Amino acid sequence: MATIQEQNASIIAMEKGENGTRGIDHAAATKQRKPYDYGGNPLAHINTGDSVRLPAFGGEFQPGSYKSTEGRKFANPAPLGLSAFALTTFVLSLINLGTRGITGPSLVIGAAFAYGGLVQLLAGMWEMAVGNTFGATALSSYGGFWIAVGIILTPGGFGIVTSLTTAEGSVKPFLDSFGLFLMGWFIFTFILLLCTLRSTVAFFLLFFTLMMAFLLLGIGYLLNASGGPNESCIKAGGAFGILAAFLAWYNALAGIADPSNSFFLIPVAHFPWSDKGRAARQQVDNSGARADQTDMGV
Repeated sequence: MATIQEQNASIIAMEKGENGTRGIDHAAATKQRKPYDYGGNPLAHINTGDSVRLPAFGGEFQPGSYKSTEGRKFANPAPLGLSAFALTTFVLSLINLGTRGITGPSLVIGAAFAYGGLVQLLAGMWEMAVGNTFGATALSSYGGFWIAVGIILTPGGFGIVTSLTTAEGSVKPFLDSFGLFLMGWFIFTFILLLCTLRSTVAFFLLFFTLMMAFLLLGIGYLLNASGGPNESCIKAGGAFGILAAFLAWYNALAGIADPSNSFFLIPVAHFPWSDKGRAARQQVDNSGARADQTDMGV
């Protein structure tokens, strides 16, 4: 007859099973329950191995997976370019909204040349150096846009507005020309928007609001039957411009903030169909572990 000790040992052995943990592989269950960071800054936990591919991240101004930063001799130029774009867009958008009765665009000319133009163009060239084709194309192009706007709006300096004014004093040729210029930028921004559909919500919204700003401003300048731009469209474009400016600052902050200088990381909200979104659904799938526990009465 088995002793009490032998009976207890037999019961414990039956309960443990092969894994020694009531038949449940708790190591696997723990792995399944690994928490997901829900779109936090991936640079905070960067892997610098040769095979690393980090997910889309607005702070790097790269909508697709990008390579390791190991051996990179340049800092991340995206926050600089985004900040230059944001401030210049913010100023012009306030003017388009007629804030505090300001109507003339002259105030934005300095920012367009120096910050939104030159500094953003330099950031775009540095993006080229770090191998970010999207960032280089976008920042360099919008840097060129702001320099062009500065040239167009400089009073008397280049004579563009004057040359597009009729002898009768009508500025309709200029308004039509500037409207077509803005519509060209709407098309370019739409092309960039298509490349953000598998990235992050913050990244997508930046280009969506900017695209809408160009579209509405372009329409506003083309609808000039009254002798001036359509005021409603210009104000609507200014509103979208304000949103684009703050979204650009948001993405810039996401690229600057990391554990070395911030108490929090900036969420960028990955789309469910993006690479990181699909990984999230796989990481939080605990159905198998729950089923095992239910079957064994745990």
